[in-house]
Amino acid sequence: MLQVKNLSKSFGSYKALNEMNFTIEDGKILGLIGQNGAGKTTTFRLILDFLSKDSGTVSWNGHPLSGKDYNTIGYLPEERGLYPKVTIENQLLFFASLRGKNKQEIAPKIDEWMEKFQVKGKKTDKVKSLSKGNQQKVQLISTLIHEPKLVILDEPFSGLDPVNAELLKNGIIELKEKGSCVIFSSHNMDNVEKICDHLIMLRNGETVLNGKVHEIRESFGRSKLYLESHLTKEEVEAFAGVHSVIQKEDGSFDITLDNPDAGQAIFAQATKDGYIPMFNQQPPTLEEIFKWKAGAASE
Repeated sequence: MLQVKNLSKSFGSYKALNEMNFTIEDGKILGLIGQNGAGKTTTFRLILDFLSKDSGTVSWNGHPLSGKDYNTIGYLPEERGLYPKVTIENQLLFFASLRGKNKQEIAPKIDEWMEKFQVKGKKTDKVKSLSKGNQQKVQLISTLIHEPKLVILDEPFSGLDPVNAELLKNGIIELKEKGSCVIFSSHNMDNVEKICDHLIMLRNGETVLNGKVHEIRESFGRSKLYLESHLTKEEVEAFAGVHSVIQKEDGSFDITLDNPDAGQAIFAQATKDGYIPMFNQQPPTLEEIFKWKAGAASE
């Protein structure tokens, strides 16, 4: 279990992080979101003691992180760094050795990990011969191959196509199932929404959202309605409590409600003759909430 209490950091007069608090239980995933400069990378560096904190505490299983604990951590920085003239195999063995693992422990696992992340190349290939995407996979494997108990991933989905992003998501979920604590930052709200148990949003170093993903969404009310029925756009717009209606190419509507209770009246009218193909009333998406909260900073 990782516990962060009242963590703060300033650079001169600039407050990079102010009184951050969270706990991650074993086998849970925390998503950290926010605009560039919000404090996400600073948080990671403070946890790892790469930066000295102004105040607050970071504890792992009830005690401050020690040198021994760092061997059980996997960290993927936003700035990737591999040795281009070194082979994949030697690269992975080297990084694992920095975490206290020997060749006999790691060498038999390399083929399995390369297959898991579908690395195109042989383990005897030099890193510089790989595509950018495959280099990124090798960097990720170097973060995970020693089977860390705490995993910190800074923008791990950056630059990945949808297929490789799915491989990474599966890898993160597998870590969770094995009991690891996972923290990752991302600008892709879809990934955060699908795999996180808990969410924190930072804005200018301040925590503006902190909670379970579904609870955060529900707190904004079920103001999104997706409708496919016999009703026309004009008829939907006429309901009290409807803020806006967007008609899609297939004829269905994306409706934003000022008052979620309006959904009941729309449902009653849409279904008065029986079956309709779609009625789905939801809270706003995480991406919409992110835009609202990020935009609030400039209001």
